[in-house]
Amino acid sequence: MDKIYDVVIIGGGPAGMSAAIYTKRANLDVLLLDANAPGGKLLVTNKVENYPGVGDITGVDLSLQMYDQINKLKIDFDTGRVEKIINNKETKEIVLKSGDTIKSRTIIIATGTSEKKLNIPGEDRYRGFGISYCAVCDGALFKETEIVVIGSGNSALEESIYLTEFVKKIHLIVRKDKFKGEEISQDKVFKNDKIQVYFNTSAVEIIGDNKHVTGIKVKNNLNNEEYQLNVKGIFPMIGAVPSTSFVEDLGILNDKGYIIVNDKMETSLSGIYGAGDVCQKTLRQIVTATNDGAIAAQEIYKYLNK
Repeated sequence: MDKIYDVVIIGGGPAGMSAAIYTKRANLDVLLLDANAPGGKLLVTNKVENYPGVGDITGVDLSLQMYDQINKLKIDFDTGRVEKIINNKETKEIVLKSGDTIKSRTIIIATGTSEKKLNIPGEDRYRGFGISYCAVCDGALFKETEIVVIGSGNSALEESIYLTEFVKKIHLIVRKDKFKGEEISQDKVFKNDKIQVYFNTSAVEIIGDNKHVTGIKVKNNLNNEEYQLNVKGIFPMIGAVPSTSFVEDLGILNDKGYIIVNDKMETSLSGIYGAGDVCQKTLRQIVTATNDGAIAAQEIYKYLNK
């Protein structure tokens, strides 16, 4: 492509869409780039109850509201998976896996995270055959069955509560002796008769009949006793890893693969910014992602107008 954008935003979740709205309103030439549909993790979030001014809304509906603003502002949107970024001084080059190249004066990386795997025997074999990383996507497939949810954070707690709408019983596996999620969600879990919590317990192996999950072997971390839970579904909710493989050679990542930015969302490379869950930070929420996107957009406006 011969065209040179003022800013290309890689990632169409809340951070990316927020950045796109702010940069477009600053009269910059913007391209929003995402390999999938806009929305990011909003598309697999059942309910959002803590986004200011919105109240109780589904993740999909909130995503559609944000994308409606993108369309009204006539912001360019394109699909494409990024292979690498070439950091030239004046113009950055975004090389796609298709071989196409997009040029821009600045870049905002807002690619978010992907689900962390258990890395135990049987996980790869039964992914999609009883193992799911998306309760909203697959919860209805396990009506009136027993399932396992693994994790201790907000995702595990919230997804467990959501899944009780479908399943007969949930075995919630927690590696340590307490939850890490919000207390309000913990209270909901403890009060729900469908959820049984197993603290100090680790997943050891996924069991199946070569067609579908039939159970999971777990271990009591206090006495090393192993036993099997006979379940039809397993939902690992143990965290996420940043989607940053395409910038590993740029020297802007910490040891866990998250983008290092300052309070202006600037990386150590002039003209390259980060926003949202992909950045090194203490809290990853929709509201913090949109905040990052707005800051990055305003800083880019200042940068381009120096």
